[in-house]
Amino acid sequence: MTGSIGHDVTIVDACTRRGRGGSPTAVLIDDGALSDRARCEIVRRAGTSHAAFVDTEAETTPTVRFFTAGGELTNCGHGTIAAQAVLLHRHRAVERHVRQRTGGRTFDITAIHRDNGIEVWFDQGEVQLRDCSAAGLGRILAALGIRSNDVSTDDFPCVASPGTPRLLVPVTTLPTLLSMRPDPGRLAADCRRLGYLGCFVYTLSPAGDAAAARMFAPAIGVGEDVVNANSTGCLAAHLVATNRPSSIEVVQGHNAGRPSSVFATAAATTDGISARVGGMATIRSSTDGAAH
Repeated sequence: MTGSIGHDVTIVDACTRRGRGGSPTAVLIDDGALSDRARCEIVRRAGTSHAAFVDTEAETTPTVRFFTAGGELTNCGHGTIAAQAVLLHRHRAVERHVRQRTGGRTFDITAIHRDNGIEVWFDQGEVQLRDCSAAGLGRILAALGIRSNDVSTDDFPCVASPGTPRLLVPVTTLPTLLSMRPDPGRLAADCRRLGYLGCFVYTLSPAGDAAAARMFAPAIGVGEDVVNANSTGCLAAHLVATNRPSSIEVVQGHNAGRPSSVFATAAATTDGISARVGGMATIRSSTDGAAH
């Protein structure tokens, strides 16, 4: 994708569900010459909520930076999946086991060509969990447009951070989740005040190994994220911490009309609870003229 953007951009649908949907994500091979302002402008012109900028100077351990139109993110799960799908495609490989540098951390990546796209898994690292403030919760719930009795009594809200904190909010039913209409201005202000990236609102299946979710992050300029892969890893860590299943599939993108799936597993280690996150990606338009 070229032209008005002024740079070669590959558009990837990250975290697709059964070959459809996913979060449109821009990926660029970046030599570091661009300014951060220019990167934000590229996101605006690409028309995606996020973009991944990949510096491939170190062949097997590229540095990947993530931007929205409003600025840089410490990390981005679905952006990592999109970037690694592009790198696998560029190398015309069937499978790669590499590492990635993002936000001061280096972690393992597995990318594999499948019949229905490219499967990517990454090690999210330790997820820190803590209780949320009851006073702060009331304001957040009001900004989300849900009542206290909409919150599941079988679970509890908590703050989870794989590097950037976000609030996990369990609600009682799928209709409650899908009918939410947050106030973006109020939610952005309250999230900034409390130091949250955003709010990941979910409802669990009876078995606890599947969920539907929505992610609201107006504080970083993303009113509703089609997919938030890092928050799925956070949810997996929360489930392990509360003695529930260690693997989960989270379906997202309902209200955006883009069905999406993210998978995560978590395990307790001597350093805390660590998670691994994965999803499928489809390259929609490619800089070398190929499309998948």
